[in-house]
Amino acid sequence: MIRQMGYIDIHGHVSAPPALYAYQAGLMSARAFHGKGKIRASDEEIVNAAANHVQRLKDYNIDRQFISARPFSMMHSRKPEIIVHWFMEAVNDVVALQVAAYPDSFVGIAALPQNAGVGTENTLAELERCVVELGFVGCVINPDPGEGDYATPTMADEYWYPLYEKMVELDVPGLVHAASCSNPRESYSNHFITEESIAVMALVDSTVFDDFPTLKLIVSHGGASVPYQYGRWQAQRIQKGKENFGDSLRKMYFDTVLYNKESLELLFKIVGHENCLFGTETPGIGSGVDPASGKMMDDLGPVIESIDFLTAQQRDAIFRTNAEKLFTRWAGIGCAA
Repeated sequence: MIRQMGYIDIHGHVSAPPALYAYQAGLMSARAFHGKGKIRASDEEIVNAAANHVQRLKDYNIDRQFISARPFSMMHSRKPEIIVHWFMEAVNDVVALQVAAYPDSFVGIAALPQNAGVGTENTLAELERCVVELGFVGCVINPDPGEGDYATPTMADEYWYPLYEKMVELDVPGLVHAASCSNPRESYSNHFITEESIAVMALVDSTVFDDFPTLKLIVSHGGASVPYQYGRWQAQRIQKGKENFGDSLRKMYFDTVLYNKESLELLFKIVGHENCLFGTETPGIGSGVDPASGKMMDDLGPVIESIDFLTAQQRDAIFRTNAEKLFTRWAGIGCAA
C-alpha cells in the first residue's frame, strides 16, 4: 500500500549522545591545552542516539529532515578559536554518521566554525569539506557569533561576503539561525527573534542580492518579528521612496517554525507560499502539548493542511517542492512506499 506522500522538513537539529557534549565541555575547560581529542562514543552509540528522533519523524509523516548542530551548543563566542573548529567538525561528523545510518530520514546541513571577532574566511574550509566530502546540502549561519555582544557587522556588511561567495560557488542555501546568548537581558529564544529580525532588515536595505543574485538565504522561525511588523516597515519605505517591502522580503525564504496557525497564516499572506519552506525543529522547543488542542505543538503538518485559503498545489510547494527547488544539491525526492 502506498501511503500519502510525506513532508520535507528543512529545519531540524541533531540528536547526539551525551558523549558529544562531554567532549565539548573538555574542549572548553582545557582551552586547547590537551589538543583535539575525540568523542568517546562508538558509531553504534551515535547512531542509536537518533532512534527516537527518527520515530518522531515517522509519526509526523516527515519523509526527510535536514539536520544540523543544536544552536545552543555552537560555542561561537568561545576562545581560542581552534576549539570551535574542532567541535564543529565533530558535530558535522556525527551528523554525517546519522545521515548514512538513516538515509531515508536525514539530510546533512553544515555547522560552521564561526568565531567572534574573526572573519568569515574561517568557515570556508569546513563548509567545503561538509559539502564536497560529506554530501551536505546547506549550512547554518549564525548572524551573531559574538552570542550577545552585538559586535559582529550585520548580514548586509562585506564582512559576510567571503561566505556568500563560497555558498554561491557550492550552490548551497544558508539557514539564518541565531545561536546561544550571553546577554542577561535576553532569553535564548528572544535572542533568536532579535537577531533574525535584525538580519532580515539589514538584508532588505542592502545590495547583497544585487551582488549575489543567486544567493539563497532562509530565515528561521518564520522571519522572526518581521512579518508581524510588515505595515510599519512598508510605511517607512514608502516615505523614503524605496522598493516595496514585500518585494524585498521575497528575495529571501522563510521556514514555518512558528507553532500556531494564526502566525503561519500571516506568514503565508505576507511573503507568499512560494517563499516558505516546511520546518518543525522537532524534537526541540515545540515538543510539548498545546493545552488548547491537546496535540504536540511541533506536529505542524496538520496545522498547515487545515489552512483553508491554501490550495493543494500551494501546500505541496510549502511541504515539498520549494525545498526540492532550493536545495539543488539534494538528489533525493523524499517519497517512500
